[in-house]
Amino acid sequence: MSRLHHVSHSIWMPTRQYTVPTRLYSHLSRRTTTASTHRLALFPSSLHLISPSTTTSSSSNVFLTPFQQRGIRSVGKTQGRVMILGSGWGGFKLLRDMNKDAYQIVAVSPRNHFLFTPLLASTSVGTLEFRCITEPVRGYTRNVEYHQAWCDSVDLEHSKIDCTSNLSSVPKSITADTQGNSKKLQLDYDHLIIAVGSYSNTFNIPGVKEHAFFLKEVSDARKIRSRVIECFERAEMSRSDEEKNGLLHFAVVGGGPTGVEFSSELHDFIREDCSRLFPQLMNHVTLAVYDVAPTILANFDHSLSEYCMNKFKRSGIEVRTGTVVDKVEDGRLVLKDGKVIPFGCLVWSTGLTENPLTASLEGKVLKSRSKRILTDPYLRVLDTEGNVIPNVYALGDCATIKDHELPQTAQVANQQAIYLRKALNKLAKYPERSFTDVAEPFSFKNLGSMAYIGNWEAVVDMTKLNENAKESGKLAWIFWRSSYLTMSVSMRNKMIIPMYWMLTWVFGRDVSSFQEYDRRKRLMNAEREG
Repeated sequence: MSRLHHVSHSIWMPTRQYTVPTRLYSHLSRRTTTASTHRLALFPSSLHLISPSTTTSSSSNVFLTPFQQRGIRSVGKTQGRVMILGSGWGGFKLLRDMNKDAYQIVAVSPRNHFLFTPLLASTSVGTLEFRCITEPVRGYTRNVEYHQAWCDSVDLEHSKIDCTSNLSSVPKSITADTQGNSKKLQLDYDHLIIAVGSYSNTFNIPGVKEHAFFLKEVSDARKIRSRVIECFERAEMSRSDEEKNGLLHFAVVGGGPTGVEFSSELHDFIREDCSRLFPQLMNHVTLAVYDVAPTILANFDHSLSEYCMNKFKRSGIEVRTGTVVDKVEDGRLVLKDGKVIPFGCLVWSTGLTENPLTASLEGKVLKSRSKRILTDPYLRVLDTEGNVIPNVYALGDCATIKDHELPQTAQVANQQAIYLRKALNKLAKYPERSFTDVAEPFSFKNLGSMAYIGNWEAVVDMTKLNENAKESGKLAWIFWRSSYLTMSVSMRNKMIIPMYWMLTWVFGRDVSSFQEYDRRKRLMNAEREG
C-alpha cells in the first residue's frame, strides 16, 4: 500500500489539497464507460487534475492522455467542460445536441430562452404571441449548467471568463456575497464556444439609439407593439390634422428581409384591424421604407426584388431608395438632403455590428474588417498572429472564416452548430485523434432566402441551388409559412403557432396594451427617467 501512495498526483479543490494514487489518476485519465462517467460526474465542476512535478516522478509523461495534451483539466466528464456563450441559433443548437455523457455543458447567456427570429416581426403586431417563438434554455435537459449573465471578458491564457449576472437585484441581507457584489462571477472552461451574435448597427448616426426601435429581441417587439397602438390612441384624441399625420407616419429604415417583413406585417395590421377599430384615422396613416441601396431585398434575385417593390407601391407602402439618414430627433427623421419627416414610430433595421464581448477581444484574436472574429476552416479561433487558439471556437453572426466571408444569417449559425456538434461528439469517441482528423473543413450550403411581403404573399429565392428555383405570390406564402412551422423547435410551438394563426384570421389581432396604470407609480417612473 505504501508503494501505491509513493508516486501520487494532486487534485486541487477550492480550500484543500487531496492526494490520489497514480493508479486512480491513470484510471480517471482514461476514457471511461458510461457507468464510470456518471461516477465521475459526482466531482465538483471546479475540480481539476494537476500533473505531478518532475521531482515526484521522472516518467510523468507516461500518464498524459490525448485529451490531457489538448489542455483538458476537468474530471467531471471525460472530455471536459464545454462553455457555450449565447442562446441563439448556434448556442442553443449546441447545448441541446452535445454529448452530455462525455462533456459537461455550461451555458452563459443574458437571455434564458432561444428566440425563433424569422417570426419575430409577426409578434410585433399581434399576429402571433411572444411565447409562440421562444424556447426555454432549461426546458430540455437537466444536464446543462446555465448562468443568466453577460460574458464581459475572456481570459484565453488561463481559460476563464468573467461574467455579470442579468438577474434583478435582491436585498443584501439575503445574499451570501460578503464582497457586496453578487452580480459578478468567474467561470473556467476546457472548451469555449463563442456564439454571442451581434447588435444592430446604427452607423453612429446621432439619435438612433435614443429615438428608434430595433427588432432583435422579444422586448423590442413588445415595445413596438405598444408604441403602434399608442400612436393610434393619441391620434384619436388629437384635434390637429398635422399632429395626426405625424403620429400615424410609420417609418422603417432598412430594406432587408427584417425591414420588409416588419413593414408587411404592420401594413396587414393597419389594413385588417386598425381600419376596423379606427376608421376615421385611415386617411392620416402612412407607411414608408427608407434604404440607402437602390432597391429593397438587394440580396434576393432581381426579379423578386422588383416584384416586392411593385407590391409595396400597390399596397400604399412608400419605398424611398437611395435615401441617407443624417440624424434622428424626437419624432423627426432628418435626411441628408435636409428634408425633415415627422414620425410616430421608427423601426431601425440596417445591418449588424459587433457585440460588446467581441469588442473586448480586440488585440487578443484576429478580426475581419467588419469586426467579426476570424476562424480557420474548422471554426477554431485565430490569435492576432493567425495561429489557432486551442479549444476555442466561434460561430454565428459574431464570427466568420478567414478569407471566406459568411453571411450573418440564422442558417449559417445553424449549420455551423451542427458541424461543430458532430465534430466534438466524434472527438469524444476517438480521443486519441486530433480535431482535424475527425472533421472536414466547414462548408456552408446556401439553402435560399424567404421574406413575407404582406397580404398572404411572399417571395422565395432558392437560385443558389437551382437558377429556376424562385417563386412569389400566394404559393410562396404557403411555402414560407409551412417551412417556418416545420423549423420551429418544439412540438409545443408547432401546435400553438397554427392555433394563433387561425385565431388571428377569425377574430383579428389583439390590440391590448400592457403598461403601468397606477398613476402615482407612472409619475415616479417618469421622474426617475428624467
